[in-house]
Amino acid sequence: MTCNDNVDKGIDEYNALHEASVDDRNKDYKKLVNSYYDLATQFYEWGWGQSFHFSHQCKGENFYEATRRHEYYLVSMLGALKPGSEIVDVGCGIGGPARNIAAFLEKQVKVKAMTLNPYQVSRGNELCAKRGLGDVVELVQADFMHSPFEDDRFDGAYAIEATCHAPDRVGVYKEIYRTLKPGATFACYEWCMTDKYDPENEEHNKIKKYIEEGDGLPDIISTHACADALKRAGFELMFERDLADVPGNNWFVPLTPSWNILSQRFQFNWLGMFLTTNALRIFETIFVVPKGTSKTQQMLQRGGIGCARGGQTQIFTPMYLMVGKKPLSASNDEQ
Repeated sequence: MTCNDNVDKGIDEYNALHEASVDDRNKDYKKLVNSYYDLATQFYEWGWGQSFHFSHQCKGENFYEATRRHEYYLVSMLGALKPGSEIVDVGCGIGGPARNIAAFLEKQVKVKAMTLNPYQVSRGNELCAKRGLGDVVELVQADFMHSPFEDDRFDGAYAIEATCHAPDRVGVYKEIYRTLKPGATFACYEWCMTDKYDPENEEHNKIKKYIEEGDGLPDIISTHACADALKRAGFELMFERDLADVPGNNWFVPLTPSWNILSQRFQFNWLGMFLTTNALRIFETIFVVPKGTSKTQQMLQRGGIGCARGGQTQIFTPMYLMVGKKPLSASNDEQ
């Protein structure tokens, strides 16, 4: 269930990072994020699919159709991409969105996808080859705070619930800006606290902490802070909108309790939590899964509970959409 060599040690070290201050977590962001995805990647793929993000299901739409539509909507913000164009996926996971987008664009646009985690690179490229997309989608190991790509390279860039892992939004946006051609567009979905979040509210802070602990985040900032950071990085902010702030948006429903034993939501009711945790403890005892798996599951479950409560109270959004354009007259020397 995890690619970490020593799960018990890994989850203890990860939990210890979240006992540190926000400044310390930002300082150790690479260790925090890499530790998290070593523990969580296979859980995610097994329980959620190859695209590690949320989406809103419209009437008559299944989970995977909603996932793909959410990705296609974002890439449509990049404008008319000509055959032979190259775009970059900033924080790609195992590359599910990159593969879907490449197929949606009829394999006419190349996608370079970067992730900090080595396992995600190998797993993602394996899946690209299996799907016949290895010639148009490539995952590379890279820290998006220090992008390995040259200036003015890409015709577009996108990030799906990934730059929330950055210790400094201005810094990561500047790196994206640097690698884009003048006139190119960056579109992203950000994880943010909304205007309804009250930092003096104990319950709100508990929800925020659950999300940070369960999702490998140093800190969660506001929608306004993200928009300001994009502009400070040099982008012209063309469009911004919280896609969760519309009537009927149900992005958090997959994380809410259900008594349908055939649903993955069963694990979020009190009985499902009890059975899942204790079943994994038994499996650890008889060496079916590595020791520490149950603690990893509990950590991920806290994140799910936090996201669900954040969505229900509307203090948190995982789909704050921002679209920024690099000016045609831009010079990277100015950054």
